[in-house]
Amino acid sequence: MNLGGPEILLIAVVVLLLFGGTQLPKLARSLGEAQKEFKKGLREGTSDSTDEGRDQTA
Repeated sequence: MNLGGPEILLIAVVVLLLFGGTQLPKLARSLGEAQKEFKKGLREGTSDSTDEGRDQTA
């Protein structure tokens, strides 16, 4: 699914209407923290699976 300029602009306007200008910084901060936690979990999961692979081959 490709999103062009008009689609992204429409989504931005809808988000602005739903959450309002005062809530957008709080929403962006929450999304950033969630993304950071998700990436951290992926790294931990990857390191756990490689550690398990080493244990099985030893």
